[in-house]
Amino acid sequence: MHCAGLHHEEGGAFMNMPCLVTVDLQVDFLPGNPFGREENEKVSKKAGRLCEAFRKKGFPIVHVVRIYLPDGSNAEPFRRSSIVSKGGPVLAYSRGSQLAPDLLESPIELDVPLLLAGKPQWLGPSECIIYKSRFGAFYKTCLEEVLMRLGASTLVFSGSNFPNCPRSSIYEACERDYNIIAAEDAISGLYERGKKELENIGVMLMKVDEIISTLSAL
Repeated sequence: MHCAGLHHEEGGAFMNMPCLVTVDLQVDFLPGNPFGREENEKVSKKAGRLCEAFRKKGFPIVHVVRIYLPDGSNAEPFRRSSIVSKGGPVLAYSRGSQLAPDLLESPIELDVPLLLAGKPQWLGPSECIIYKSRFGAFYKTCLEEVLMRLGASTLVFSGSNFPNCPRSSIYEACERDYNIIAAEDAISGLYERGKKELENIGVMLMKVDEIISTLSAL
């Protein structure tokens, strides 16, 4: 499934059985919050447009979220003391842990016990939320099982702060031989060298408008 050398106009053939994967697009990371990024306002709206397009065509969507326990026990070791002493983003049951509203048709609450147990929270027959405990969306999660159930072979990534979770998740997807599209204007923190590195591992870079246009033609 390696896609090196493909051009955007070839996206229609490449986008076989697509699934949108949003990564860490949660309220705490939106601007106006202590852990927010200004860029995420635009990214959230772009990702919301992708969600609408995927729903309209009946293609699946998986939202990947972080949830930290107040004692830091499910966080990376380097974060734990800070979460305990200062608090942190996306704490369990907090407003900030919820999905960015732009991604949703109607408000929902994260089912924290279900998600922390490693199970998907289904929002519909082909849309769900899963929890990850580390940077990569595949690490000790049910993502691969969910993608198999959904029949996905192409993953379209959107998300918050490319250097950490989106990049880790994309590399993990590459290791599992998925076709991969990075929605470059719906991933915050994506820099020019990062784009080149993604292209070098066979990731196709497309803008949201291009992806939506390709979806509509499928």
